[in-house]
Amino acid sequence: MDILLDISNTALYLAFVLYLIATFFFGGTIKTKKPRNKKGIAGKIGISLTIVGFISQLTYFITRWLYSGHAPLGNMFEFVTFFGMTLVFAFIIIYLIYKIGVLGLFALPIALIVIAYASMFPTEVSPLVPSLQSHWLYIHVTTVALGEGILALSFVAGLIYLIRQVDQSAKSIRTFFLETILFLMLVVVGFVIVSTTFSSFGYNVTFEYPEGETIYKTEYDLPAIVGPENGTLTTEGVMKPWFEAPDWMQGTNAAKKFNTLIWSFFGGFILYWLIRLVLRKRIGAAIQPLLARIKPDLADEVSYRAVAIGFPVFTLGGLIFASIWAQAAWDRFWGWDPKEVWALVTWFFYAAFLHLRLSRGWHGEKSAWLAVVGFAIIMFNLVAVNLVIAGLHSYA
Repeated sequence: MDILLDISNTALYLAFVLYLIATFFFGGTIKTKKPRNKKGIAGKIGISLTIVGFISQLTYFITRWLYSGHAPLGNMFEFVTFFGMTLVFAFIIIYLIYKIGVLGLFALPIALIVIAYASMFPTEVSPLVPSLQSHWLYIHVTTVALGEGILALSFVAGLIYLIRQVDQSAKSIRTFFLETILFLMLVVVGFVIVSTTFSSFGYNVTFEYPEGETIYKTEYDLPAIVGPENGTLTTEGVMKPWFEAPDWMQGTNAAKKFNTLIWSFFGGFILYWLIRLVLRKRIGAAIQPLLARIKPDLADEVSYRAVAIGFPVFTLGGLIFASIWAQAAWDRFWGWDPKEVWALVTWFFYAAFLHLRLSRGWHGEKSAWLAVVGFAIIMFNLVAVNLVIAGLHSYA
C-alpha cells in the first residue's frame, strides 16, 4: 500500500512543476511583439500543460484516498491542496470558454502559492477525528472548496482589471491598496521561503506552558519572536522570545501560529523590497504595461461570471450542506462557532456583490474591488479562523 502514497506524493509534485512551466507559456501570450500565431501556440501549450497537471493532481487525490480509506480532506494540508486544485479546475473551464491567456499568468501562480502553503502543514496521512467520520465530509467540504475555487477566479480577473485600469503614474489610495494586495500575496511566498529555510536546517525548539494544572509542550519550527503565555523555553542556546502571545489567543498552538504569521510578514517584506529594488518601481506599475492589450470589459465579465457560478455552489456547500451536517454531528443547525460565522459573512458579502452589480450597476472598477475583498475574506476564513481562533473546527 505504501506505493499508493509514493504515487500520490509524486503526482502532486509533478502537478506543481507542470503548473509552474505552464505559467511561463501563458506569459508568452502577452508579449506584444510576438506574432499572433506564436501567441496561439504558447496558449495551447500552456493550457495543455495545465490540464495534464490537473490530471496529475487528481491522481494525487485519488491515490491518497485509496491509501487512507477516506477522502483526503481531513486536515489543513489536504483541504488547502484540494482548494488549489479547484482553482485550477475553474481556470481551465473559464480559459476554454474565453481563451484569455493572461488569466493563466495570474491564476496558476496563485494556485502554486496555495499548494506551496499547504505543503508547510503536516503531510502525514492520519485517521479522521470522530466528527469527520461522515459521508458529509465528501459532500460539504468538496462543495465548499469548489465554490471558493471558482470565487477565487473572480479575484484573479478583478486583480487583472485593477492593474490594467488603475492609474499607476501617481501615488493614490487606489495604488496603495492595489500594491498592498500584491504585497500580501508575497507574504504567503515569504511564509513558504522562511519555513522551508529553517526546516532545511532542522530548526526546532520546545516550550512548556501551563493550562490550569496541566503542563503542555509545544514545538516551534521557527525562532520564537512570540512565545506561549506563561511559557518556558526548554531548549538551550537559542533566541528567547521577545514577548508572549496575548491571552485571547486560545486556539491550539495559537502562539506558535502567531509566531509563524509574524515571520511570514517579515519574509514577505524582505521579498517585496528586493523586487522593488530590481524593478525600481511599484510592482503594479511594472506589470501594467504587460496588460495593455487586455480588454477591461472582458476581465470584468469573467470576474462577474465567476461569482455568478461560484456563489450558488458555495451557498450549497457552505450553508445548506454545512447546516445539515452540523445537525447530524452536534444536534443543531447553527451555532456561533467562528468558522460558521465567517462562512455566513462570506455568503452575505457575495450576495451583496451580486445585488450591487445587478441592481446598482456596480461594474468595472467597483466590481473588481469587491472581488478582491471577497477573496480576502475567503483567505481570512481559511488561514486566521482555521489556525488562530479556537472553535469546533480547530481540528482542521
